Amino acid sequence: MGEFVNLETDGGIGTIRLNRPPVNALNDQVTAEIAEAARVAGGSDEVRAVIIYGGEKAFAGGADIKVMAEAGYDEMALRSGRLHEAMTAVATVPKPVVAAITGYALGGGLELALAADFRIAGEGARVGQPEIQLGIIPGAGGTQRLARLVGPARAKDLIFTGRMVKAAEAHAIGLVDQVVPDAEVYQAAVGMMKRYASGPALALRAAKQAIDSGLGVDLATGLEIERVQFAALFGTEDQRAGMRSFLENGPGKATFTGR
Repeated sequence: MGEFVNLETDGGIGTIRLNRPPVNALNDQVTAEIAEAARVAGGSDEVRAVIIYGGEKAFAGGADIKVMAEAGYDEMALRSGRLHEAMTAVATVPKPVVAAITGYALGGGLELALAADFRIAGEGARVGQPEIQLGIIPGAGGTQRLARLVGPARAKDLIFTGRMVKAAEAHAIGLVDQVVPDAEVYQAAVGMMKRYASGPALALRAAKQAIDSGLGVDLATGLEIERVQFAALFGTEDQRAGMRSFLENGPGKATFTGR
């Protein structure tokens, strides 16, 4: 698909694979290719769940500092907009998304992982938002998604200090959902996504949209979003198949087509 980012599909699982050695630094081209891969994955009927993976050595080491060092306000206003577009493209993929984290996920790399629904980390992974050490702050969702995920006090600690967090601590504070041996990170992500890849795609999309949209509104509005999504699913083949299978065979045995 791109020079540094590819989308590979196998068994309903689409892997957005970053490949810009040595640490998958996020320059403008990588950012654009991530956004395109996310849009293609989101719109493909062959992709039912998504993994974001940087390879065995590193997830993503953040922005390319050599490029940013001499940039001024006008340039970074444009670049930050493109960064936000890429992270939003990942966050709004209407399917389950997991970040499979090996090595470092720092700065923009952690922000990319935060845009996923789930995060699986290797035991040797290190994550963090070190931007404060450069005299700036996270600029691709870190101050917002991180605080919503781990709470404002923990987010402030990580952002104010810029410290790197080991996988065990990341798991303890809810920053990652699962920690596995480094060599098993990708297969653990595949295992998680297999369940969703065979699930009811429209219901999964509705659940994701209801949860994510509801986080940004008051409770009454969120409940109305949920109600509309719930009712709409009664026009799908998956709803009929799921309920028919439950009545005839018991729970958990339905086959879904995604329609």
